[in-house]
Amino acid sequence: MARIVFRLNQSLDGYVDHQKFERDPGLFRHFTEQVRGVAGSIYGRKMYEAMRYWDEDRSDWGAEEREYAAVWRRQPKWVVSRSLTSVGPNATLVATDVEAVIGELKARVAGELQIGGPEVTESLAGLVDEYQFYIHPLILGGGKPIFASPLPVLRFVASDRVGENTIRLTYVRA
Repeated sequence: MARIVFRLNQSLDGYVDHQKFERDPGLFRHFTEQVRGVAGSIYGRKMYEAMRYWDEDRSDWGAEEREYAAVWRRQPKWVVSRSLTSVGPNATLVATDVEAVIGELKARVAGELQIGGPEVTESLAGLVDEYQFYIHPLILGGGKPIFASPLPVLRFVASDRVGENTIRLTYVRA
């Protein structure tokens, strides 16, 4: 049985805007190693569309970006969306019976599945085993909140520094 782990970068005040977070090579390497170690990823439509950036090589990438792209492309992906009609390579569209499909996936896959995207995580909160919040030293003062509705009650289990300026807070369901 897989463990489903949510991971997302956020500002100190709880907002998500990846364009405003400072580039941190240590944090980037950390995420590359995490992606290398997961059995697959579950994405909502918006997060999947943002991650499709890694599907095509770019001339301005260095070795680290090429490595991340290669790792990301190899892993299986499940994309939860009612509006998409197709998804890219190594991805499966999940458009109906979402909770049942992801529950079956959790039951049959060994290892860790990461889930990305606040909306899909909220909708599947009953299946998520762990939440990892990567807190960046930035106050956005508004924008897209990491979650729009309450999560289940969580229990703190760990904190650690990742990269130069980011703190990871890890919680499990209480």
